[in-house]
Amino acid sequence: MSNEQEFDLTPSYLLKETLILACGNILFADDGFSVHVIEKLQDLLTDEEKEHIALVDAGAGAPQQVLTLIDESSKVKNITVVDVIDYGLEPGTIEILTKENLPNPEHTKVDSHDWPLSTTLNRICTENNIKYKVIGCQAKYVSEPDVVLELCEEVENAVDDAVNIILSDIRGN
Repeated sequence: MSNEQEFDLTPSYLLKETLILACGNILFADDGFSVHVIEKLQDLLTDEEKEHIALVDAGAGAPQQVLTLIDESSKVKNITVVDVIDYGLEPGTIEILTKENLPNPEHTKVDSHDWPLSTTLNRICTENNIKYKVIGCQAKYVSEPDVVLELCEEVENAVDDAVNIILSDIRGN
């Protein structure tokens, strides 16, 4: 008889039906939009909802890596990505992007810094029959490399709009 214990190293977000994926960095002004959305959702979701919903702050550098762990054995059926966008809109404007209107640039470099999220999102979701959308907020100011911890007023006001969109999706309102 072996004394070895078997550990399940599956990330917990793969065991839930819905994944809310925050992309961005709270250190760079409006780039922290998604983090504020996730924090607010953490406070507003019920315990029952949290049993089925994973809130993941993937930062600016890891969303693609989070997505690549999803395969046929994961329980994820819906993904909502939250991020800032630059579509030349009025700051704070929310755009909901789906497969039909999400950019799909080619990725040819073996460099994770040049790895487009939309390409990975589309591929993973198509291969695993997962519904997905991106809730994008038009940024006014991304301060990188300078550290600015506050969102601009317009983007800060859009946090509640994004949260309400996500809650409506989750709760079927």
